[in-house]
Amino acid sequence: MTMERKRSFAPVIDGQVRMLILGSLPGELSLARNEYYANPQNRFWLLMSEVTGIDLVRLDYTSRLKTLLGQHVGLWDVVAEAHRAGSLDSHIRNRNDNDLLALLANLPALTTIAFNGGTAGRLGLTVLGQHASRYRIIQLPSSSPAYTLPYTEKLQRWQVLRGY
Repeated sequence: MTMERKRSFAPVIDGQVRMLILGSLPGELSLARNEYYANPQNRFWLLMSEVTGIDLVRLDYTSRLKTLLGQHVGLWDVVAEAHRAGSLDSHIRNRNDNDLLALLANLPALTTIAFNGGTAGRLGLTVLGQHASRYRIIQLPSSSPAYTLPYTEKLQRWQVLRGY
């Protein structure tokens, strides 16, 4: 497998975002489709359907994003670009991180930052540094199929988002 340079997508945000969910870096299928969480084995859209009470899975991608924004939830990734063979976070090398602080400065309603997975959390908290204390930080188990925690356990931990 070659180490290709991969780039994250633009953030999905508007001025009303109260919660920002940060992943690490989109996987192969997501990059190929230019869609967050495009791999049907990734449980992100199913988990967020349970959290919001809206069936996001049945919606087309554009409608999914609009619906999340309507719920005041934004999406982005911690890593802007990196070399990575395949989709595993453990293969990320030579990364450049997104400018999270600049983004947060433009989100006046933001109160909560949720990290989708351990790598996103570890890297994201490093990028945020002392600014992390301004927000409610939630560490979620990864929605990726590579993280083999049973779905019911992932769902139980993702349900904490309902309160925010």
